[in-house]
Amino acid sequence: MTATSGLDPVIHAPARLRLVATLSALGYSDRMSFPRLQKLLAMTGGNLSTHLRRLEDAGYVAVTKTHEGRTPATYVALTRAGRLAFENYTAALRALLDPAGGPPQTTTDGSANAGRTAKRRKP
Repeated sequence: MTATSGLDPVIHAPARLRLVATLSALGYSDRMSFPRLQKLLAMTGGNLSTHLRRLEDAGYVAVTKTHEGRTPATYVALTRAGRLAFENYTAALRALLDPAGGPPQTTTDGSANAGRTAKRRKP
């Protein structure tokens, strides 16, 4: 078993992770237009399309193509399966980063210590 075995390989690619994270910030029934998503993520249309296709094949996003007047419009939404997969992914990532499962410990000066003890130098 590898350290990343709990991380979904479909989501794990950096561009797709950014894409799913962005869509997960929307409400359950909300969707985002392709151009808006492209601008937010600073991705080319072709690159975004390729990653969306992979997520759509996995059932994680729904892509709706329609027309607004005579202009074609494409909308993207995270599906229930996509939202669940992202929640599982983030839980696996948290477990990987904090195998003890507890909150990071805080030192007296308020900085996070994550359970490590500082080595003291001898005077």
